[in-house]
Amino acid sequence: MKERLIKYLLLIAASLSIVFIFGICFMLFNEGLPIFRHVGVIKFIIGKYWYPTSEPPEFGILPLILGSICVTVVALLLAVPISIGTAIYIAELAPPGIKELLKPIIELLAAIPSVIYGFFGMVFLAPLIQRVFDIPVGLNCFTASLMLSIMAIPTIATIAEDAITAVPHELRMASYALGALKWDTIRSIVLPAAARGIVAAVILGFGRIIGETMTVLMVAGGAPVIPRSIFQPVRTMTATIAAEMGETTFGSLHYHALFGIGVVLFVITLAANLVVDWWVHRHS
Repeated sequence: MKERLIKYLLLIAASLSIVFIFGICFMLFNEGLPIFRHVGVIKFIIGKYWYPTSEPPEFGILPLILGSICVTVVALLLAVPISIGTAIYIAELAPPGIKELLKPIIELLAAIPSVIYGFFGMVFLAPLIQRVFDIPVGLNCFTASLMLSIMAIPTIATIAEDAITAVPHELRMASYALGALKWDTIRSIVLPAAARGIVAAVILGFGRIIGETMTVLMVAGGAPVIPRSIFQPVRTMTATIAAEMGETTFGSLHYHALFGIGVVLFVITLAANLVVDWWVHRHS
């Protein structure tokens, strides 16, 4: 009886997570679809101007999509090599004392609130980047990407390190027995064996970056224009929703447009996860 009760409680907990996901999706699409019917899907996605309060209003989110993609890609290019290198060092190379010290410090970065990262970027990093690169403004795509890469490193590095550590020790010993060196073993044996876990870490890092709101709202510059350089101010989809949702009238076109942005962001994230998941299963 006790085991049966625990089984049903766990079933209810698992079912509730599915219910919550479907509830969120229903609410998101229910509030976002009116803007697609009014403006049109193509015009809404590829429109070059986001002026929701002008007369007549312009609801084009292409600058927001490109701003999000620019920030995310640059942040991943910065975060992934550092994170995987950190994971390899902690799992394979670091002495036990350094490993026990370094891993909690990296994980502690994930506990820092995003608004703190935003303040750090505004007060210290943006003026520094402005002086170093001699650009008109320090609040831009590159600054936001740098901050987001720092925020994603704990997620990617921790999960990648767990995946590398989970590789059976016998594989390493077999490699050494055949005369392979330490780096050859890591490169040819350990990393391929841990590839699925590392890809999963990168996917979670991608979700952490593209879904971040407060930091990009504070340091990306907030300009809804198509970026022509990584040193140009941009605005992401998440920052737009956070900045404008409190100023909209319930049920207005602007209100539905913000939910429409959420629908597009949901589709982009879901598509990216499905593609990567398909690739992992195909090459596993």
